[in-house]
Formats: sequence, structure tokens, C-alpha cells
Amino acid sequence: MSQLILDFISSTGIANITGGEAIMIVVACVLLYLAIAKGFEPLLLIPIAFGMLLANLPLADVMGLPNTILSLHQPENIAEATRQMELAQQGKMIASMKTQTPGGLVYYLSQGAKLGIFPPLIFLGVGAMTDFSPLIASPKSLLLGAAAQFGIFFTFFGAIILGFSAQEAASIGIIGGADGPTAILLTSKLAPHLLGPIAVAAYSYMALVPVIQPPIMKLLTTEDERKITMKQLRVVSKKEKIIFPIAVTIIVSLILPPAATLVGMLMLGNLFKESGVTDRLSKTSTNELINIVTILLGVSVGATANAETFLKLETIKIIVLGVVAFGIGTAAGVIIAKLMNKFSKGDPINPLIGSAGVSAVPMAARVSNKVGREYNPSNFLLMHAMGPNVAGVIGSAVAAGVLLTLFG
Repeated sequence: MSQLILDFISSTGIANITGGEAIMIVVACVLLYLAIAKGFEPLLLIPIAFGMLLANLPLADVMGLPNTILSLHQPENIAEATRQMELAQQGKMIASMKTQTPGGLVYYLSQGAKLGIFPPLIFLGVGAMTDFSPLIASPKSLLLGAAAQFGIFFTFFGAIILGFSAQEAASIGIIGGADGPTAILLTSKLAPHLLGPIAVAAYSYMALVPVIQPPIMKLLTTEDERKITMKQLRVVSKKEKIIFPIAVTIIVSLILPPAATLVGMLMLGNLFKESGVTDRLSKTSTNELINIVTILLGVSVGATANAETFLKLETIKIIVLGVVAFGIGTAAGVIIAKLMNKFSKGDPINPLIGSAGVSAVPMAARVSNKVGREYNPSNFLLMHAMGPNVAGVIGSAVAAGVLLTLFG
């Protein structure tokens, strides 16, 4: 009986937990606290943090690989034995699967992220929820969306200096776009071994937009600039809304074929919304589909952040470089908006909307609006900020296409 008790105790996670796993469980609980108590992007952070928690529970093996046992064919006669010898001489395998131990549940779920399936589906849902009218009404917003991508390329060179390969540096730099699905897709193709820390960093910084951006925005603008009131945007016609996703898909895909998947799915979702004849598809994309994929993507991405791969010096470097990328992208958008305001006669531009050029939709636009109203309560910048914000979504996908073209 005592031996049975000892065997039971030795089989528990408590008896097998390592220091690294304990640290990662604490990190997961902290992220859950931020998501639930502080409301930091809970739809993303809760599944990611819980996936991290599951992956670091000892002996749970939710990310366990399937184990295949191979056995040689037993020849039934001389002819079969001769055939096997000939195959062996040709270097061909003469073994077959005999038994197979199935892998963990999350291992199979994670294939959607590793194979680049989940991120484009997320973009489909985002496109169906996005109104590109502010961008169509104010095309100059594209400049602000493009400016915010500067953080990606600045951080790329920083990562190269710190000893990362070009593929790894590209995957780290994309964090600056504040676009989790794009970061996952690019990393899965260029540096899959860094998927865990990069995905966690990207989504964590997206959740921390209200904390990271305001100090940078206030540092780079004057009080008078924050009070600037912008003119109301023109009304965009239905025809323009329908033509826009088709035109963007064709133009971007012809220039940067690797960006076709993300941009194409983003614009397909938007076409569902704007065409007016696919309500069922639009509702599915914005509700059931994106909710299901968000759960699967979040849990599987979080589960890649186990103690063995996460608690490394390079992870600390990635997290630091990620916040640098995000900060530089925010600052670049604000600075370009300031310059545009200097040369904009009769059509003032509030520099705060430049920070929305990162791809965290619609949170970054809300932050621009919130900071603006702190200094001018009658100022409503949300729709103006949505122009750079949705331009940032396209910009991050284009940046990913550039990096894939150069280093894929």
C-alpha cells in the first residue's frame, strides 16, 4: 500500500515541477490578471495566457509530439525478401507504421498557426469588421500608416546587431507593427523556433497600447497641437467602398506577391461587409469564425511558450526589442503627422492621430481620441484616427510581404 502511495505521489505534477515551469505558471497567472482585472485585450490575452499555463503544467503534455514506432516488414517468401533487399540497396525505407502514440491536443491545434492557416482567417474576420471609409476619405492617412512601420525596420537592424540572423531579426521587427496575426504568420515562415516569445510579446504589447502609447504621444507633441480640431471627413460612396478592397488586393498582390494571403483575406472580409449581398458570410466572419479561430490561435500560441524555450536570454532580447519596435513605430507616426500638419494649409492635422498608424485596431485609434479629449473635451478624433489605424493594418501586411520577399 505504501508503495502505491509513493508511486502516486511520484506521478503527480507537484513532484515533477521544475523551477522554470513554476516561473512560467506565475507569468501566465500575471497575464490572466492583466486581462481579467485590468481589461488588457482579454479576448486575446486570456486564451494565450491559459495556453501558456497548460503548456507548463508538468506531465500534462498538451504539446506532446505523436510518437511513431516503426517495424520492418517480415517477408512471406523468398520473392518478397529479394524485393526488400533491392529496396534497401536503393536507399528506400522498408519500414511501416506499426503503432502510434497520439500527440497532445494543443499540438494538433498549433498546426493551424505553424502552417499559417489561422492568421489569414483572423484577417478575414478583421476585414469584415473594418470600415475603410476614413482611409478612403483621407488617402493621406496612408502616409501615417506607412510611417508607423518604421519601427519594424529600425528594430530589424537592432536585432541584427544583437546577433540574430536576418530571418530572426525580421520576425522580431514585425512586432513593431502591433499586429499579432501578421507576426505569427511571418515568424512561422522565417523563424518558427521563436514563435512562442514573439507571439506573446506581440499580443502583450497590443494589449498594453493604452499604457505604452500616451507617454510617447505627449512627449512628442505640444499642448496646442493636442488641442487641434480636424475638419469632418467627407461621406464615402458605396461604390468607393466596394472598389477599394478589390483594387487594394490587385495592386498589393502584383507588387508584393507574398503579401497576397494576408491582404487578400483582409479585403475579402471587407468585401463581404461592403457588397451588401453577403450578409450571412459577413456575420459568420465577424462572429463565429473569428471567435473560434481566436480561441484556437491564442491557446496554441500560448502553449509554445514553455519554460524550455521561453526562459532564455534571447527571449529577454526579443521582449526588449519588441517594445522598442512598438515605441519607434508610435513615435514615427506622431512625427510624420506633425510634419504633415506644418505643410497642411487650411486643413489642420492633429499629430495625435499619427500614433494610430500601428495596426492595433481599433484600440490605437481610441487611445488617440482619448488623449485628444483630455486636452480638448469637444475634440473627436476617433474617425480621423481610424484612417491611419486601418492603413496600419495594410501597412503591416505589406511590411511582412517585403520581409518575406527579402528573406523567405
